[in-house]
Amino acid sequence: MLLDFLTTYAWIVWLALILVFVIIEVTTLEFTFLMLAVGSLGGLVSGLLNAPWWLQVIIAGVLSILLLFVVRPALLRALKRGADPAKSNVEALIGLTGVVTNDYSGNASHVKLSNGDTWTARRDDHEPLVEGQRITVTAIDGATAVVAPVERTAS
Repeated sequence: MLLDFLTTYAWIVWLALILVFVIIEVTTLEFTFLMLAVGSLGGLVSGLLNAPWWLQVIIAGVLSILLLFVVRPALLRALKRGADPAKSNVEALIGLTGVVTNDYSGNASHVKLSNGDTWTARRDDHEPLVEGQRITVTAIDGATAVVAPVERTAS
């Protein structure tokens, strides 16, 4: 009885899966769920050609896996081909030089970076920063720039 139900109404399950995968893909835009939707489309087509439900599942699974590992990487490369290679946000701050604007031997000082931004800063070895000292940003920890003296990073 359950097998008759699966065989008769499998096309509805495939349509529902395709719809769910397409909706998720529209929100994520990573081509993962698009590949699953196309695999489900393969299951739907095989069902319409009167394949048994277990064969439909196998066809959908194999097609989805092939698409995920063969087509998806090529689509991602094509999508990123025209991307701007310039670093942005936190990535753009790593490696910038600057000058300490006030010394504070506690947890944080302020530094003025070469891009004009002023950041709260601390050394990665927790040594004090001295006003006028040249620094390089080595990392960003929340809203604090982790810096090292220029002399130390040059060696």
